Amino acid sequence: MSEPDLFVVCKNCSSEVSPYVTECPYCGQRVRKRAPKIERGEDEEPRRRSAAPALPRLRAGEIPGIAAETRPDATIVLIAIAVLVTLVASTGTVTDLDIGLVGVVDGELWRLFSTPFVHGTNIGYGFVAMLATGIFGMHVERRFGSVAVVAVFLLSGVAGAALALVTGLTPALGANGAALGLLCAWLVDDRRAAARGDDRGNDLIGVWVMAAVLALLALAEPDASIAAAVGGAAAGSLCGLLLTTPRR
Repeated sequence: MSEPDLFVVCKNCSSEVSPYVTECPYCGQRVRKRAPKIERGEDEEPRRRSAAPALPRLRAGEIPGIAAETRPDATIVLIAIAVLVTLVASTGTVTDLDIGLVGVVDGELWRLFSTPFVHGTNIGYGFVAMLATGIFGMHVERRFGSVAVVAVFLLSGVAGAALALVTGLTPALGANGAALGLLCAWLVDDRRAAARGDDRGNDLIGVWVMAAVLALLALAEPDASIAAAVGGAAAGSLCGLLLTTPRR
């Protein structure tokens, strides 16, 4: 009977991990779908004890065999900013016309960056956009870091707002484009992993439903722009390709 492997190598971070875990404890990457069975035959001949594989020291917050659960601080900050802007707008101190993209910018290009955080007084629109931001922002941040999730959100939001401005499909308020960009970045990473033979077993039906909802929000919400959704999706997909391209 062949000896079991002393370790397996994580395809994502190249760390040596125990063959009896399903996820890499250092990056969260799934290394196998299920752990192998431990055979305990009483009639087997005594085997010579081999030295246990030396694994790197666990990082703070990690336990053996389980990926560390890190708080998505950057994603929380993005959502908090949007909520704060909504609360301020509800007081009438600042309006959508002051900080959002509602038409010609007249040189105020900073509106391209601020408009993804402006949902006006439409709580339903803001809730859907922030829900998607929270779900996919958390996954992107856990996999690629806080800088990546902020960059994808802002670039997708700006790209969507710019496309809405160029096409004249304004107003373009809210984070439908930015949230769709995060979704597409995560989806590109997931599909590229599956193409490499690393199927993570994610349920994509809910992902496609959320993508359709974000894209079609413009039909139900006058302040949302379909151009912002298209631009955000394109920018997010490009970010996903850049994040998952191996660096040489």
